[in-house]
Amino acid sequence: MKYKAENSYLSYMKFAWFKDIINLFFPNLCMACEKEELQGKEILCLSCKRKLPKTGMHGMKENRFTDRLAGRIYLHAGAALYHFKEGSPVQRLIHKLKYQRKPKIGINLGKAYGQELAKSTFFKDIDLIVPVPLHVVKERKRGYNQSDQFAIGLSETMNIPWLKKGLIRTKYGESQTRKGRAERYDSVLTAFEVGEPDKLKGKHVLIVDDVLTTGATLEACATKILEVPDTKVSMATIAIGGTS
Repeated sequence: MKYKAENSYLSYMKFAWFKDIINLFFPNLCMACEKEELQGKEILCLSCKRKLPKTGMHGMKENRFTDRLAGRIYLHAGAALYHFKEGSPVQRLIHKLKYQRKPKIGINLGKAYGQELAKSTFFKDIDLIVPVPLHVVKERKRGYNQSDQFAIGLSETMNIPWLKKGLIRTKYGESQTRKGRAERYDSVLTAFEVGEPDKLKGKHVLIVDDVLTTGATLEACATKILEVPDTKVSMATIAIGGTS
């Protein structure tokens, strides 16, 4: 018995030593500021949790998010968690989520925002969460769809199902980042199809994406969903940026 206890203790010490070596060379730093060391499964340090620029839009019927899509589609509610600026910690979060294989960023932010949306009067009757899809080829290259990860987190804390194939991207297009709103919309209008219309019929659908810029992609997705009978749409994103 003493021999087993000693072996168990030695194994624990070896693991702890190995973990300390890993942390020395690859510290678990805050995903936003990249300065503060984290414990456990956290992605943000306490300072960034307080300082990252939250929008508070989920508490407003009309806001900068809904204004951007006004006159283009009927939007029941719309909100973003953070304001996005070039070179900011929020941009670092989005970049790591999309290009550095950090899907837990999307899940964690989805959980956090889901807690807030669940308390909002404007998001209380959502039936289904549908992420903006990537083309299958791009998703295979990236390893996952960042909007899926955000949807998974939202689903968990809002206690609402998410439907991965509610929308399907049928056209493998170039990056929309440097295009204006009209050019983006023309490009993406034919890029999406409804994947499972029977599951969308009669539902209030929350469409989710990483960043709202011109709104062309979200507008195109909403247009397709609103073709399904008796649907209405709301939207949520991790961040909202400029219009150009």
